[in-house]
Amino acid sequence: MKARLSLLYFIQFGVWGCYLTSFGQFLGSGGIGGRIAWFYAAIGLVSIITPSLFGRLADRKRCPERLLGMCHLTGAIVMFVMWRYGMTHSQLEFRVFYPLYLLFLAFYMPTMALANTTTFGLLTQSGHSTVSSFPTIRIWGTVGFVAAMWFVNCAYWHDGTLGFSLAEDSESGHLRFQYNAMQLLCCSIMGVVAAIYSFTLPSLNHSRSASTDSSSVRLSLKDSIKIMFGRKEIAIFLGFVVLSGVCLQISNGFVTPFITHFSGFAEYSDSFASGNATMLFSLSQISEAVCILLVGVSLKRRGIRFVYAVGLLAWALRFLMLGEGNPGNGLWLLVGSMVVYGVAFNFITIAGHVYIQQVAPSDMKGFAQGLMMFMSNGVGATFGTIAAGSIVNHWCHWKLIGVSASGGPMQLFMGDWIYPWCIFAAYSLAVLILWLFLFKPHIRNNVK
Repeated sequence: MKARLSLLYFIQFGVWGCYLTSFGQFLGSGGIGGRIAWFYAAIGLVSIITPSLFGRLADRKRCPERLLGMCHLTGAIVMFVMWRYGMTHSQLEFRVFYPLYLLFLAFYMPTMALANTTTFGLLTQSGHSTVSSFPTIRIWGTVGFVAAMWFVNCAYWHDGTLGFSLAEDSESGHLRFQYNAMQLLCCSIMGVVAAIYSFTLPSLNHSRSASTDSSSVRLSLKDSIKIMFGRKEIAIFLGFVVLSGVCLQISNGFVTPFITHFSGFAEYSDSFASGNATMLFSLSQISEAVCILLVGVSLKRRGIRFVYAVGLLAWALRFLMLGEGNPGNGLWLLVGSMVVYGVAFNFITIAGHVYIQQVAPSDMKGFAQGLMMFMSNGVGATFGTIAAGSIVNHWCHWKLIGVSASGGPMQLFMGDWIYPWCIFAAYSLAVLILWLFLFKPHIRNNVK
């Protein structure tokens, strides 16, 4: 069972890894780079609604694994339409492309919570500890994300031939998927694979009385929310989930265009880092894969209060290192920012999902996972990412820059990047201070 669930996460996050970190550069090349914040805020806009609704539907119908497959299949179809549009339009129209992306996310974002609900349910059904088993399963999602990133970073399609290259100044360097719509086709194909695999998973077993008499089936959405927010500790935790949710989308949306913009400087134009931003970013996911093994141990020994605080501190360090780094003598800072990402992501997101699974009522696990997505990737990411986009756009602007004789000019996000990164670091530190003062669980270690 653990092996099957590990493969599920490998494919699940492979879908996202095909485009998420390189999407900003593609949008810039398509002429709508100034709207990057809105595309990453779209993750939040959609997460406000669909994850919690699908999670509640999973609780009612008792079939999260089937809903997971249906959502992946529908999302893959929409992403295929986006790819066709991107291939036939060198300049993207926001009013056409953005609604399509919202529709894709409406079906893809619920798969995060549904995959968690399915996994936690099948682990419990098989007699495994969720706290001990989940991190070792979730790590394969990171492996899948990294594998997809590496593929789109290196792969190109030219004259009917699939090839691979790491050289920015090569003849095919500018054709690599990280710069064009082919990343969307990869995402669509992976979505179909995810759908097929989800349909092969075992069904969760529920007794007849559980499926017909469960109080969660009769509860209204309003009552379910009241129950979750009725406990002060959970309410405060979910409030901080909102505040910390913005950090991840800032990272996903702006790091790759930031690293690529160094190609516009003569001293960095031929550097490996600036020409392979997606691959450099993948160090973050490799760090995530290593650090995820620390989540269960840290939660058991130190509790959620300590673990979450360390995650917020790691976000601040990541942003500061990005602000001071460059592909030359500051390369170690860029690499360091990728390393601390593993702690930042796992000690906030993964630890949060494990914690909410433990404290949620037994008949509301699916709704609780969806609610956390709503608070983090929904409310927090939506308003935070739009605000962050305004900050970045104040200091940085897309410009057509000649970067190589072979590849020609490229759209690069040029500007004084140090100011946005320092503002984001200060924000993370402010949230950390509030967390230490306001979140005080009844017992030091909530997670068993």
